[in-house]
Amino acid sequence: MMWHFYRGMHGIGFGYFGFFMGIIFWIGLIIGLIFLIKWLITQPGTKHETPLEILKRRYAKGEITKDDFERMKKDLE
Repeated sequence: MMWHFYRGMHGIGFGYFGFFMGIIFWIGLIIGLIFLIKWLITQPGTKHETPLEILKRRYAKGEITKDDFERMKKDLE
């Protein structure tokens, strides 16, 4: 009977303390992964632009002329 007590206290870890620390570790790991995924999703530059926003940005940069802008805008609508 003492062998089971000894194994339970030292063979697995620190008994109940080790069990609860394991649970806390896994909860912390899961919460950390959730925050990491949320942070990666909300990073600047990952915003999805609409085709009209892309067209306006290209016109503002001077990549396309006003005539091109108007023609492409009409095609989008």
